[in-house]
Amino acid sequence: MAIAEEHRMLQDLVAKFVDRELIPLEPAVLQRETNGGKFALTEEEKAPLLAKCKELGLWGLDSPEEFGGANLPVEALALVNEELGRTVTPFIFPPDSPNLHMMMQVASPWQRERYLEPYARGEATSCIAISEPGAGGDPAGMTTRAVQDGDDWVINGRKIWVSNVPACDFIILMARTGEGKRQEGVTAFIVEKGTPGFIIEREIPMIGGRRTYELVFEDCRVPARQVLGELGKGYAPMQLRLNVRRLEMGARCVGMARRALSMMIEHVKERTTFGVKLSDRQAIQWWIADGATRVHACRLMVHNAARTLDAGGDVRGEASMIKVFGTEMASDIIDQAMQSFGAMGMTKELPLQQLSNMIRVMRIYEGPTEVHRMSLARRVLKEGI
Repeated sequence: MAIAEEHRMLQDLVAKFVDRELIPLEPAVLQRETNGGKFALTEEEKAPLLAKCKELGLWGLDSPEEFGGANLPVEALALVNEELGRTVTPFIFPPDSPNLHMMMQVASPWQRERYLEPYARGEATSCIAISEPGAGGDPAGMTTRAVQDGDDWVINGRKIWVSNVPACDFIILMARTGEGKRQEGVTAFIVEKGTPGFIIEREIPMIGGRRTYELVFEDCRVPARQVLGELGKGYAPMQLRLNVRRLEMGARCVGMARRALSMMIEHVKERTTFGVKLSDRQAIQWWIADGATRVHACRLMVHNAARTLDAGGDVRGEASMIKVFGTEMASDIIDQAMQSFGAMGMTKELPLQQLSNMIRVMRIYEGPTEVHRMSLARRVLKEGI
């Protein structure tokens, strides 16, 4: 698998940024969460990181060149996300993609100027609301509805498990505007923060210190110009967004597993039990051998799918495979690393427990494992291998 030299250089740059800037912040972030604080960077911690990003050129990596970005292909971004996966410090390079890809595909000229351009420059933030109470991974259960009233649309319904809401300038909201049973009739809307009828109902604490939000839309009125894409055809651009996200997650799973595997390797070469190094025990050796094999396999899957997506191909099936394989692979390796550390592996002093919490949540969001397996089975039963 040949990787372009400039992309390897980018990966090396990001790896150094992670090692020098992000991993040293882990103890403070973990301690803050342990003491009941939010699992987040303070503004004092975040500001120098953002400045360093600009200094190193790690800003707008997948933004269009017209907005000052590098417009990197998905494969190069996979290398970036693999390195970012090695740390539990909650930091990403601006802008927060993959909503960017969805907007670039369908945004109108007015939307590009008002929302996409500042977002692509990292000057605005967004989130996306898809899931609903009782309708998580199944679009057939979506009940949030938008009804046209003159030149406006009036939205009523609930969304749940939405990330990053308080910090966002606008939200991409999926709602029904037609009578289709599944994808048909789903439309995307851009709803700005502070719009009357857009209510943050509650904050939901998640494992690992993360937080999501439940939202209520009560006669929330938005102008027709804030319809993102075509009426009733919001599912396709949303699917592109999900595919990009799932490939990103696969790359992060590789990085998370690499970190856990590296910690385990370093520990078992030093730890002796009953007169024998842990590294000399066959059970441990098999964990390491199988872990290295699965990391390699996942990396190949991610890069193959990324190249296909960069070439304009359909990667829905591969994205589901990566989502399932990557999260289960990283979950197993992190768990084995924790086991190899014994009681120390159960403490909140090490990043392993946070990696474990992060990967457990990843098996749910962007489509639960079981839904992906169901979708894959249908595809294979119909089309074969």
